[in-house]
Amino acid sequence: ASCMKTILICEDDFALRELMRAAVGPTYRIVEASDGNDALELVRSVDPDLVILDLMLPGRSGAEVLAALREDPRTASTPVVVVTAWTHIDEDMLAAGASRFVRKPFDPDQLRNTVEELLPEQ
Repeated sequence: ASCMKTILICEDDFALRELMRAAVGPTYRIVEASDGNDALELVRSVDPDLVILDLMLPGRSGAEVLAALREDPRTASTPVVVVTAWTHIDEDMLAAGASRFVRKPFDPDQLRNTVEELLPEQ
């Protein structure tokens, strides 16, 4: 099981986290955070291969989490999929280092395809 890639899902809504977990599927190890501070602590402890990041988070916003990930050399190149209902934020987030966007309400197939594209099989 050591070859399983780890995905951190950072979303404050429990039902959406469950939906994301189901969408991504059982072939990844999933860790979950419900706020931005937890997300950054988990990133340091589990070193995920990919982060799915909601922008509207308690504690630290998704934008702040993304900035912190990009500033840290260990996570500067970790793919980050930003999930948001906001439509006007794409360019700002891409400039800040987001890898991809998935719109809320999200299509589970789109989320899974995006993850698979960013994390090709070994």
